[in-house]
Amino acid sequence: MAYTINNECISCGACAADCPTDAISEGDGKFVIDPAKCIDCGACAGTCPVDAANAG
Repeated sequence: MAYTINNECISCGACAADCPTDAISEGDGKFVIDPAKCIDCGACAGTCPVDAANAG
């Protein structure tokens, strides 16, 4: 199951920079993960300063 980004996201972009599949993009008020591109590697969760990225 793909990772998701919750409403705690502060739109810093750290997760997008570390995503190896470019599955993360800036959305409306927070970043979003494209589940079709997400490979469940957890890089986003490891780099998020506010723990907004979670296993779906």
